[in-house]
Amino acid sequence: MHEHVDVLIIGAGLSGIGAAHHLRSRCPNKSFAILEGRPRMGGTWDLFRYPGIRSDSDMYTLGYSFKPWSNAKSIADGPSILDYIQETAREDGTDQCIRYGHWVKRASWSSDDAQWTVEVEVVHDEGGAAERREPRAFHCNFLHMCTGYYNYEGGYTPEFEGREDFEGRVVHPQNWTEDIDYRDKKVVVIGSGATAVTLVPELAREASQVTMLQRSPTYMVSAPGQDVIANGLRRVLPVRVAYGITRWKNVLLGMFFFWLARKKPHWVRHRLVGGVRELLTPGYDVEKHFAPSYNPWDQRICLVPDADLFEAINAGRADVVTDTIDRFTKSGVRLDSGQELEADLIVTATGLQLKMLAGMAIEVDGREITLSETMAYKGMMFSGVPNLAWSMGYTNASWTLKCDLTCAYVCRLLAHMDDKGYSQCMPTLQDPDMPTLPWIDFSSGYVQRSLHLFPKQGQEKPWRLYQNYALDILALRFGRVDDGSMVFSPPRQSAAQPSLTAVEAS
Repeated sequence: MHEHVDVLIIGAGLSGIGAAHHLRSRCPNKSFAILEGRPRMGGTWDLFRYPGIRSDSDMYTLGYSFKPWSNAKSIADGPSILDYIQETAREDGTDQCIRYGHWVKRASWSSDDAQWTVEVEVVHDEGGAAERREPRAFHCNFLHMCTGYYNYEGGYTPEFEGREDFEGRVVHPQNWTEDIDYRDKKVVVIGSGATAVTLVPELAREASQVTMLQRSPTYMVSAPGQDVIANGLRRVLPVRVAYGITRWKNVLLGMFFFWLARKKPHWVRHRLVGGVRELLTPGYDVEKHFAPSYNPWDQRICLVPDADLFEAINAGRADVVTDTIDRFTKSGVRLDSGQELEADLIVTATGLQLKMLAGMAIEVDGREITLSETMAYKGMMFSGVPNLAWSMGYTNASWTLKCDLTCAYVCRLLAHMDDKGYSQCMPTLQDPDMPTLPWIDFSSGYVQRSLHLFPKQGQEKPWRLYQNYALDILALRFGRVDDGSMVFSPPRQSAAQPSLTAVEAS
């Protein structure tokens, strides 16, 4: 007999644990379960184990709206964030509702039954390298996907000519293991994004030399690892009050900075590049290594806490090379300029592979759904797909800000359906000829490589993604649920659901 719950949450990372909390507090009558493919909770913050792993957003906005971040560090390390997620799950018993080793494969919606059938592959650890895989199915009335947007099975590494000739080790940060030795070694880190900027100063503490090899520069900004204002407020105000003030301070500053970058890109570029110049020794070629050709926020800006990357460069423990790769050699990397970088270890911090809904296939009333042919509704649902929401964070701000709003909105939607006696809600495009835009307007390589897999957005609300927290608050917290684009349906059959096992929400 299949297990039935009211809401099935897929993913036990930052988003999934938040979704469970919102369900408990706002819809205590709903039963739910969380399916997690990996053997532990935490998502990103459990998967990534490379040296120095940390947030690239401040924890007052990356943290949950309902649980204050109390650590002194604003830019937190990965283990501290994982502890925060685990503590949140323990506090309300969500940790007892997680089914580990459950990999979702397919979700099929039946309008007649007003429910999803979710096909799962359960992995049983038999000890050692052995495992047993068992097919299983769950039924639910609403499906909430909290799986993030990248492939957990592996990151993106380009094909480098001569890779087999290199006698050292090549590793992608997503696959970092404890046996990787970089002490007193020459290390080349390929990439200039958030992962590379995190890795380089950390590796430089023990490696003999670390080189960040980039094809083109990235905008970077240094910020204190601790928020002095937040720590001061916490000493004189109740924790929740201090947290709320700091959260809004950082939200508004972030929104202002993004707006300014769009309105006055040349001025912001000048300030960003000038800020880096002030942190490096006189004569350093900042224009070559830290002045991108694109405008600020066309790609995500890298945060450098306490200027640690620049300090490593000034101390001679790290350097930056801007060039393209000709091939790997026996002893390192040869560049198109003819220069050769010697290396014992090469780290390919070359980005992520994006993946929609953990690769789960979707079917609605026997019809296969291609998500790239759908339109995104309020940045969380898809046209023609009923009773399914996806928690997707911001690209220009903290991930959790949008996910918190999404989770709260899902609860509003469920409450509205209960109140009106509806069993199905489906975003429906009233104007099929509405012009479309890409899901994300970032020029970053990892986005452009996979954009064809993502749904489109429209030019009018509720089909437009504004990447703006204030506008989303108005739309998701205070806007109408029955806005004309959401079509609700009553049950098609009166037969009650069979009495099956459920994970109670309280």
